[in-house]
Parts: sequence; structure tokens; C-alpha cells
Amino acid sequence: MAAGLCGLLFLVTLIWPNWIEAVFGVDPDQHSGALEWTVVAVALCATLTFSLLARGEFRRARTLSTR
Repeated sequence: MAAGLCGLLFLVTLIWPNWIEAVFGVDPDQHSGALEWTVVAVALCATLTFSLLARGEFRRARTLSTR
């Protein structure tokens, strides 16, 4: 679930980079795009991390259920 949410945040920010300004009504980086690229990088790293953790849990559960 966490990987899916982070993946959605990643895609939304790539497709519509100005969503932060539109939703919150603030422009913290004065249109430089630095905040958007930071969000993309963090969301991508979180998506990969959560996906790998979920994969490990799935494999561990499958191994334990076959015993």
C-alpha cells in the first residue's frame, strides 16, 4: 500500500509538477522546480524501498506457509 501511494505521488509529480502550488496555494521554490524534483526523487526511492520490503514479506510468508 505504501509503495502504491509513493508511486502515485511520483507519477503525479512527473505529469503535473505544479500540483503543489495548485493544491496548497504556496510556491516554496519560486518556480525553480527544485521542490518538485526533490519530491520525485524521494517518492521514487520510497517506492523502490517499500516494494522491496513487501516482496521480502511475501516471500517469507510463502516460505513459512509451505512448511
